Formats: sequence, C-alpha cells, structure tokens
Amino acid sequence: VSAGAPREWRPQIYRKRTDTAWLFLFFLFWTGLVFIMGYSVVAGAAERLLFGYDSFGNVCGKKNSPVEGAPLSGQDMTLKQHVFFMNSCNLEVKGVQLDRTALCVSRCPEEQLDSLEEVQLFANTSGSFLCVYSLNSFNYTHSPKADSLCPRLPVPPSKSFPLFNRCIPQTPECYSLFASVLINDADTLHRILSGIMSGRDTVLGLCVLALALSLAVMFTFRFITTLLVHIFISLIILGLSFVCGVLWWLYYDYTNDLSIELDTERENMKCVLGFAIVSTGITAVLLVLIFVLRKRIKLTVELFQITNKAINSAPFLLFQPLWTFAILIFFWIFWVAVLLSLGTAGTAQVMEGGQVEYKPLSGIRYMWWYHLIGLFWTSEFILACQQMTIAGAVATCYFNRSQNDPPDHPILSSLSILFFYHQGTVVKGSFLIPVVRIPRIIVMYMHNVLKEQQHGALLRYLFRCCYGCFWCLDKYLLHLNQNAYTTTAINGTDFCTSAKDAVKILSKNSSHLTSINCFGDFIIFLGKVLVVCFTVFGGLMAFNYNRAFQVWAVPLLLVAFFAYLVAHSFLSVFETVLDALFLCFTVDLETNDGSSEKPYFMDQEFLSFVKRSNKLNNVRARQGEASLRNEEETELQAVVR
Repeated sequence: VSAGAPREWRPQIYRKRTDTAWLFLFFLFWTGLVFIMGYSVVAGAAERLLFGYDSFGNVCGKKNSPVEGAPLSGQDMTLKQHVFFMNSCNLEVKGVQLDRTALCVSRCPEEQLDSLEEVQLFANTSGSFLCVYSLNSFNYTHSPKADSLCPRLPVPPSKSFPLFNRCIPQTPECYSLFASVLINDADTLHRILSGIMSGRDTVLGLCVLALALSLAVMFTFRFITTLLVHIFISLIILGLSFVCGVLWWLYYDYTNDLSIELDTERENMKCVLGFAIVSTGITAVLLVLIFVLRKRIKLTVELFQITNKAINSAPFLLFQPLWTFAILIFFWIFWVAVLLSLGTAGTAQVMEGGQVEYKPLSGIRYMWWYHLIGLFWTSEFILACQQMTIAGAVATCYFNRSQNDPPDHPILSSLSILFFYHQGTVVKGSFLIPVVRIPRIIVMYMHNVLKEQQHGALLRYLFRCCYGCFWCLDKYLLHLNQNAYTTTAINGTDFCTSAKDAVKILSKNSSHLTSINCFGDFIIFLGKVLVVCFTVFGGLMAFNYNRAFQVWAVPLLLVAFFAYLVAHSFLSVFETVLDALFLCFTVDLETNDGSSEKPYFMDQEFLSFVKRSNKLNNVRARQGEASLRNEEETELQAVVR
C-alpha cells in the first residue's frame, strides 16, 4: 500500500504480534512491583495495624522479638489480644500524637473498677493485667509507683472494638471524650477500615445484594420485551426518588439531633448532605433524558434482541465477567496486603520511659506512588483483556459466511489470539488510563487542600476546570480504547493504527450509528444506576441504625462503588458486544457493497433495523427543518406587515 492510499481492512485474515515493546515494559514494571512486595514483607509489619500494639513495641496476640533499649518489649502476647488504654477517660493530644499508654490485655474490663483492690481482683480472676508489665499484680495495692503505673481510677467499663481490638469505654462521659480524641487523631486508613469492619456484616450483605441485582438486570436484558423496559424504567424512577427522599430525610434528622457530639457523626451529616445534593442532580438529569428518549423504547427492544442474537452464537460470553471479577478481587487483595505492609514499614525508636514509636522509612512515599500506578495499570489491563476477548469472539461470529455453521469455540479462539499476538496492544491501551487518572487524583487533592484555605479562589477554580478536563479525557480514552481493541481483534493491527482506523471509519459512518449506539449505552447505564440505587437504599436503611462511633458514610460510598463495579462488570458484556457489533457493521459497509461478488456479512434483521432507525432519524430531522422554516416565514411576514 502506497503512503497516500488508505489501508485496506482485512477482517480475520492477517495476524502478527503487536506492540511487543510495551509488553516488555509491562514485564519490567511488574518486576518492580514484585521487588516492592518483597521489601514490604521484609520491612513491613501489617500485623501492627491489624492486631494492635502496645506502647512498648509488642504486637497484641503475637509472640514478639525484643527491641534494643526497650526492656518491656519482646514479650509473648499470644493470650493478650486486646489493646487497653490506661487513661481512656483522660486522653490528651500533644502535637499530633496522643499522650497515652497502651497495654496488651487478655480481656477488657466490662464493669467499672473503683479501686486498686478491684483492679487487683480483676487481674487475679481474669488474668488480665491493667497496670504496666513491670509491676506485679501482687504489688498493685502496695507499690508507691502504682499511681503512675496503673490506670487512673475509676476504670470505666469497656468492650473490644471490631478489627483493631481496642477496649472502648462504655460510660457516656468517657465514651464521647475517648472517641473524639481517638478518631480525630487516627489516620484516614484506620477510620475507613474501622467503619467497614464495624459494619462488616452489613457491607457483605449489601455486596451480595448488588451481585443479585446485577444478575437480575442482566437476565432482564437477556430476555427483554417492551413491557420489561417499561417496568425497568419505572423501577429506576422509583429507586432514584426513594434514595433522594431518604437522603434528605436523614440530613434533616441529623440537623435536629441534639446528641451529636462526635466528629464522626458530624462527618456523617456532611457526607449525607453531599450524597443528597449529588443524587438529586443525577436524578434530575436522568429523568429529563428518560422523558426525551421515551419514544425510542421499541427500537431499544429490537436493539437488545439483535445483541442477544449475537450472544447466542457464543453464550459463554455472559460468564466472562465472573473470571474477570475473580482475578480483580485476587489482585486487589494482594495490592491491599502490600499497601498495609508498606504503611507499617518503619524502624523502632525508643522514647522516654522505655516506650517505642515507629518512624517511617525513607523512600516509602515513592514506593507508594509506584504501587498506586500498578493498581490502575494492572486493573485496566485485566478489564481490557475481557474487552478484547469479547470483541474478538463477536468479530469471529460476525465475519462468518456460513450462518448455519457457527465457528467452534469463538471465546477460546479469541483468548488464544489475545495471548499469542495482542497482549502488548492491551498493555499500551490500559497504560493510557492511569496516565490520565493519576493527574486527576493529584488535581483533586490540590483542590481539597486549597479549599481549606481562605484565599486561592482563582486557583481552586482552575483546579476544578482541570479536573473536569481530565474527566472528559478519561471517558474519551475509555471509548477510544474499546474501539481500538475491537479493531485489533478484527484486523490484527497495533494500538495506534487500530485507534486511528476506528476513528476514521466511525466518523465516516456516524450517520448510521450515533443515535442508536448512544441510546443503547444509555439504557445499559440506567441498568447500572438501578443496581446502585437499590443497593444504596438498602445501605441507608441498615447503616442508619448504628450511627455511633462509626464513619458509615465512607463504607456506604465504598458499597455504592462496589455495586457500580459489579453492575458494570456484568452489564459491560452487552455494552462491549453492542460497540463491537456496530464497528463490525461499519467494516462490513466499508469492505462490501451487498452485491453477489461482495455480499454483506450482516444478517437481514440487523440491516433492516439500521435502515428503520435511520429512516426515523431522517423523518425527525425533516420535521425539525420544516418547523424551523415555518417559524422563519412567520417572523418574516410579521416584519413585512
């Protein structure tokens, strides 16, 4: 092909390895991730975060190694699994660190202890020693140092808090003080994890609900009818209205709750207000779009019937999200484990009084950023593999001359082509997403920092504009990547060539596809909204019954994200099949003319559907032009008169 001539499309004929340099780069990047994993295992101590630790360098519930210069370190705490703060009712903040002495105990005191004799009796009967380890329980009532080595009296009743096994005081006067100081001083990771784990049963139940709703919506799309579409849209309107109403009711309930003393509850109130405003805006936009597009329901049913016909040729496409989701969950668990280990990688420093503090190691911040890039890049790579596998299977079935003899194992064939030829293309495409998303995260962080300052309004506005630009670019790249993967699956070209060819051919045939494809994607998006709405509604009902000492707004946000992710994983099959079908259709129009020498690959049902849709668009366009001309003529007549 000459330099000036357009390259010819050759569906399912020519194959070669594409973007191999990017595959090698991805291998080198993962070599660095493996190094970070090994370093975090050697230098980190995630068990300190998970199990809690005392003030002398001992992890509760574990057998510990001694720290040089700390005489009370290196103790066997296997039977002492709870963290007890000696002065839980008298915690004070010095700088940014809590002035506290923590001990590992075998049991939290569930009743108030008013004297050292009662503290001694509790130690002898339960084996839980509430004074510093250097003081023997027999000397609790005799040692002159007991006042400084034992907790201040009275010792309030306490219970163990989920995940971190901290003994939380239960008396109201101590509870508010302890919770306010402890939570406000704790870092964000501790607060999020404590909120999740304190409501872990609710979170797990909501995740199962999201999975069940996603399967129900997928089943609806699989056997869709006009009646089901009306029911589906009615449920969406009902769900959006319920969620908005409940959020505003909760905000009103919080503002009239005079018992709000903890910053966690005030933070919940702010998050509820944010949720209410955002959900109201989304609801208004979606209701307007549903009203505008209500007359296209019949075309929507036909569109999904054609999509389901394509899925019938490879029914196991519907199970692709299961293994993709399983791989993603495994990778995320691995990523979080390494992150926790990195967060606890530090050297022990002995402070005054033999207490131990851990200082972060140098270079951890750079490893964290490298690890974050690995999260985005690898997650997008896994999702891109699913997209190309589905697109390849659809293309294999579409470009098959014998409709009565479908190809054998199209999914396995698509997978083998992906792994033998096009992994580099998927790596390159998936790399573009973190290139855009990480700067977006940085811009959002800078905007939040400036938000706390009194000045810098212009900079905040500029950062908000940059964030919007990055968001639009992210959405465009996701669509571009999908079309590039489909083009690679069809034509066997590298990523850049495939992206360029896809943009050219889609822009050339945009009149056939734009309105149909956009409306199909909109209905699929409504399916995701339905899953998120009912999951969030269930979460609001469940979390609202347990407000105290729990930042439940963050777990609810994570549940909503998980619900959207699950819905996207399952419903994206229809979205990918739909996009791949239309790209195959444009390639078919480009390479064939419907004659006996060059017949179309598409079946007559698909072709007639596109013709009916285009005819409807042309009629509406002519009606709009006629209406515009009538208005202009009326205005002209008025001027002449």
